[in-house]
Amino acid sequence: MARHPESPDEIYAREEEPDEGWRRPPPVEGASLRAVVGEWSRKNLFSSIPNTILTVLCAWLLWETLLPLTQWGLLDAVWQTDDSAVCRAAEHGACWAFIANKYRFILFGLFPYDEQWRPLVAIALFVAALAVSCVPSFWRPWLVVLWLGVMVACGVLMWGGVFGLRFVENGRWGGLPLTLILAVVGIVCSFPLAIALALGRRSNLPAVRAICVGFIEFVRGVPLISVLFMASVMFPLFLPEGFTIDKLLRAQVGIILFTAAYLAEAVRGGLQAVPRGQSEAADALGLSYWRKTGLVILPQALKTSIPAIVNQFISMFKDTSLVIIIGLFDLLSTAKAALSDPPWRPFYVEAYLFAALIYWIFCFFMSRYSQFIERRFETGHRRS
Repeated sequence: MARHPESPDEIYAREEEPDEGWRRPPPVEGASLRAVVGEWSRKNLFSSIPNTILTVLCAWLLWETLLPLTQWGLLDAVWQTDDSAVCRAAEHGACWAFIANKYRFILFGLFPYDEQWRPLVAIALFVAALAVSCVPSFWRPWLVVLWLGVMVACGVLMWGGVFGLRFVENGRWGGLPLTLILAVVGIVCSFPLAIALALGRRSNLPAVRAICVGFIEFVRGVPLISVLFMASVMFPLFLPEGFTIDKLLRAQVGIILFTAAYLAEAVRGGLQAVPRGQSEAADALGLSYWRKTGLVILPQALKTSIPAIVNQFISMFKDTSLVIIIGLFDLLSTAKAALSDPPWRPFYVEAYLFAALIYWIFCFFMSRYSQFIERRFETGHRRS
């Protein structure tokens, strides 16, 4: 008997049925933890001879490195003392007492000792604003007002001179507050400038395109140290006599321009990845250039460029340490300056590890948050 042809609905339903061969067997009830761990190890660590060799080699390397580090950093370490001779006597252990004695200078630099609660509050405001900004449900226009208020409050706390606060010139700023100011302001200001440069480089207007291309290629062709040196030393020579610009502001503008040039190329790569059909569809709907760019092209380009953009943010956050060349003491510079005290000079490893830990915390957060954003905006083409 001839089989009746399948209808389109039956074909679609059959295609949607899961393949029985891909189903995993249900977990065995009552299986011990030891059996589960053994099965996982067999599949992931000892599934073949090469994997077994690599597993044994990695285990040996971890044993040879982690055990001495644990012995040095925890078991034999000196945690609290005011006498550096105690640390020197403990030859085989870390001297974390150096951090206990110098952490305020490392974190706050030359800021007056009795006024260091002000940069501490400024750091707390920065971190709180960053935490609020990372929640997608808070992405509203009031977030801009929040950041403006945080910037004003941090400026009042750092400079003082009002509300009974002692005035502190920014030449005495240093440590973590200076690093956060340079990094956060650099990110916030360079990102929109980078978008404008990327769009200008793809513009049909020859003058706009030439200016954007010239700026990007010129800035990307020199190191950040040269940009900071020019902003600090050479730029004042071109100003009218008697007219000066704050050194911190010049360094901040240099970082913004340098970062914007690199971000512009990352955004341009995302713009080139958007299919031409998206632009043609927007033109067919009668959208203007700005509506097409803001609603159709740019969101897709930025989603594609998230890894490259965050990579540049992380690089810029670490590159703030180069401001030492113009006499500004960021976190790494204050950690190095803390070693100028002769009794504590031998413990440079602990100082750099402390600074590296702080840098790692912020950079790791940016890396993980970028992955969260990628997953959130990953639309894909799968059926729901």
